[in-house]
Amino acid sequence: MQTKTLKADDEGFACAAKILRGGGLVGIPTETVYGLAANALDGKAVSKIFAAKGRPGDNPLIVHICEFDQIYKLVAEVPESAKKLAKAFWPGPMTIILPKAACIPDEVSAGLPTVAIRFPSHPAAQRIIRESGLPLAAPSANTSGRPSPTTAQHVLHDLSGKIDAVLDGGPCGVGVESTVITLASNPPRLLRPGGITLEQLRSVLGTVEMDDAVLHPLKAGVRAQSPGMKYKHYSPKANVIILDGTDAQYKDYVNAHAAPHVMALCYDGDDKELSVPAICYGGSQDDSAMAHELFDALREFDERGADTVYARCPAPQGVGLAVCNRLMRAAGFEVLHLG
Repeated sequence: MQTKTLKADDEGFACAAKILRGGGLVGIPTETVYGLAANALDGKAVSKIFAAKGRPGDNPLIVHICEFDQIYKLVAEVPESAKKLAKAFWPGPMTIILPKAACIPDEVSAGLPTVAIRFPSHPAAQRIIRESGLPLAAPSANTSGRPSPTTAQHVLHDLSGKIDAVLDGGPCGVGVESTVITLASNPPRLLRPGGITLEQLRSVLGTVEMDDAVLHPLKAGVRAQSPGMKYKHYSPKANVIILDGTDAQYKDYVNAHAAPHVMALCYDGDDKELSVPAICYGGSQDDSAMAHELFDALREFDERGADTVYARCPAPQGVGLAVCNRLMRAAGFEVLHLG
């Protein structure tokens, strides 16, 4: 299969919509990361997503819509809590999990009785959904387990020859996947942090619990209720090790362990005091910058031939919680406490 690269123009959108209506796969831009889209109501089309990505079949997908009212056909009921969240954060980087309607194939929900719904804010994503006339199932458009793609070039690097097309809408703005909250439990529970923070969710709903799997491995025998809950995820080829300590402890440890193919993921300015090649991904207090740069940095380590990456991780608060979540999984939860 030859993968087409489509421009974000009338011809490109029309071609993408035609492919999707025909049961094909298209990489599409969103404000978070690029998604690999298929007709969410066609189980056969959705199964192609799993084949292209090498994605485990027990990992559920997110269904994307372009108008709030579309949700009524996709879920069993829409509680007031969902309406409040949608009013506050949609369109935007937030996914809501609710009991699913009968039209949702098991391939989308991974056999669960729930479905995850998102209304993206990216104008290209909205237009593709609108022109196709379909809700679109769309996990990140990468090889399963690898860093998520934030450019069309990342999609082609992983999936060229495996999907029909990618529509190039430029780099993504947020840089990490959407926040996922389930309303199928009482109280509501954060399953995956993202650009909409836990604090923001609580400001709308009051009590929102944080699932233990946000910062810890999913327990044995527990099914993933959301994308991004698997043990290891977002990983480069290099072994990522998170170093937990002060600025001085981090720098001292990295410099003491300098060796060929050892590199560092650090805060802005730290690289000047390190004796290994380093990639800076934002200031120590700039969680949004870290979220935006994280996956690009992890992919760059592969391009530069890193074997080991010593990473700095922000505090698990605000958007920093999302960065911490992604890094923990990229590292397979390998953390060295230096204090």
